[in-house]
Formats: sequence, C-alpha cells, structure tokens
Amino acid sequence: MIGIVKKRFPFYGWFGLGLVIVFWVLNWSLSGLRTHWGFFPMWLGYCLTVDALVSVRKGSSLLTRSPLAYLGLFFISAPSWWLFEIINWRTQNWFYDGRQYFTDLQYFLFASLSFSTVMPAVFGTAELAGTFNWIIKLKQGPILRPCTSVLCFLLATGCTMLILLLLWPLYCFPFVWASVDFIIEPINVRLKNRSLLDFTGKGDWRPVVALWTGCLICGFFWEMWNFYSYPRWIYKVPFVGFFHIFEMPLLGYCGYLPFSLELFALYHLVAGLFGTKKLQDYIQLCSGRT
Repeated sequence: MIGIVKKRFPFYGWFGLGLVIVFWVLNWSLSGLRTHWGFFPMWLGYCLTVDALVSVRKGSSLLTRSPLAYLGLFFISAPSWWLFEIINWRTQNWFYDGRQYFTDLQYFLFASLSFSTVMPAVFGTAELAGTFNWIIKLKQGPILRPCTSVLCFLLATGCTMLILLLLWPLYCFPFVWASVDFIIEPINVRLKNRSLLDFTGKGDWRPVVALWTGCLICGFFWEMWNFYSYPRWIYKVPFVGFFHIFEMPLLGYCGYLPFSLELFALYHLVAGLFGTKKLQDYIQLCSGRT
C-alpha cells in the first residue's frame, strides 16, 4: 500500500468505529430478538470509519470533500437498491427472515434507512482500495472507448439480458448484476454524465478494479454481520448454492463485481438528471498517476 499521508485520524472516524463496535455487539448478542434498528447505525459507523481512513491516506475523502454531497449519497442509495428489490420480486433470489413482523410501511421505512448506506459504504471502500499500491501500479489494460458501436452493443446486450431475466428468471438470474450497468452506461455517455468508459477509453481500468475491490470488501462485511442478526436476509440461488461463506454461496460473491459498476452508473445518472454536474468528479477512485 502507498505511504500514509501525515494526517491525524479524524474525530468522526473514532465515532464511527465506536458505532460499529457497539451495534455489532448488540446485533449479535441479542440474537433471537429483532435488531433491525441496529443495521443503520452500524453501517453508518462503517462508512464514517472507512471515510476517515481514506482521509488519512490521501488527504481528502467523500465526506471531507463535500459533506452535502456525502449526505446525498444516502438519499440516492435507497431508491437505487429498491430497483434491485423490485427485480428480485421476479427472481426471488433472496428474502428477509423476519419480514413478517413488520407492516408494509414499517418495512419500507426501516429497509429504506438500511439501503441508504449501500452507496456510501461501497464508494468509500472503493476510494480506500484506490489507495492500495497494487491498484495504483496497475498497468494499462485493453482500451474500451465509448464509441457508437460499443454503446449500441452495451445497450442492446443490457436490454436483452433484462428481458431474458424477466422471462426465465430461474436460468437468467445472474443478469440482474450486469443488465442495469449495460443499459445505463450508454445513457450516461449520451447525457455527458461521468462514465467508467471515460477511463477504459484510455486503457485505465484502475477505477473499475477499485470498485470491484471495494464492493467485495463491503460484501464480506454485509454477509458477516447479517449472519447472526435478526431479521436477516437468506438466499435462494439456483444451481450455485454450495460452499457458503456466511449466508452467501461462494460463487454469489462474483455478483458484487458488476453490482459495484451498476451503483457507479446509477449514481451519476441520478446526479446528472438533477442537474448537479459538479458532482461528476465527486467520487475519486484513483490515487497516484493520472
């Protein structure tokens, strides 16, 4: 990893670490009781802790760069994850044990609060991953430019995957973790929003790898903290339901890779639609060379 910037660990990082410890203990020690109230503060603590680490390592972070934009991540995150919940109504790949104890309104409010931490967690951890020396030193990769042929291919492929997913969810369920990105990336390019193709067009795949790494790290903590919590999610993934790491089948972790790209695309689509073009450079995934 790169040398640490000589900066003190921010106070909010200690606060975040305290939240993680307290609510981790509560979530697991109160096993058998409903601890839905503990998910948000625990993950808020994770987000603050990771952001503080990023601030120490490279001198700036999502929160220090713009507190208002950081708050916006939480508001964009919740409806973005609801998109995948809607698709899951068709695929039925996961469900929530304990959902039966809540009214529809209670479930919606508590779930939305929990879902709001997804983007801050993933993007913060991806920025942290972007400070890892092995990512900084990645050599130039294949050039994938946002030309018309590439954009048409992505859009057509994404739409086809989504249709196949809805028609035959048993066999095409993995497409949920790629179709959204394939559809939105060309739209972002046409709307002049930020796109990962801006980087791959120069052969720079470091932002992609940083997102993959960050989301895998988040995935590990999601699955670990979920395992002894209640309510908790349970998977019903056809064909690959073996070699579990916590509740998630081993091969299921592969879904976190394209999921990270979908989150990046969704964020910049929403930011662009709301006319906040200045946020197009808000998420900074790479350190070192430009």
